[in-house]
Amino acid sequence: MISKYKNILVAVDGSEHSEHAFEEAVEAAKRHDAKLNVISIINDSELSTSAFSFSKIYAAEKEQVEKEMLKKIHDASRKELENIEPFVDLGNPKEKIVEFAKENDIDMIYLGATGKGEISLARIGSTAAYVVNHAPCSVTVVR
Repeated sequence: MISKYKNILVAVDGSEHSEHAFEEAVEAAKRHDAKLNVISIINDSELSTSAFSFSKIYAAEKEQVEKEMLKKIHDASRKELENIEPFVDLGNPKEKIVEFAKENDIDMIYLGATGKGEISLARIGSTAAYVVNHAPCSVTVVR
């Protein structure tokens, strides 16, 4: 039996794999006439521990992520997908993705096999593995 998805989530972080996941999620949302939720989590463990530095770095990172989200909405609209909603949050990416899926009735998650950055490279696949094992729905991991 093939499921019809109504509420799809794609996690993006600017990595090559997350870009591929975004493209696949857009196509799936079009096929299923589903809402596409695009989430980007700013990893708080990768920000400075100084309160002053943290707030400055967080503000700059959030601004950059929000610009990327606007680009994602534009890209999806060009592919004739109008039901798209962006979300930006701060915290542990793997936990926030699962939490968002549970709280928002998500029935399919797309995410990249690996993320960006040196810290992410040290833990290749840890976010994808966590989401696959804890998500309340199906998960597609994209390379």
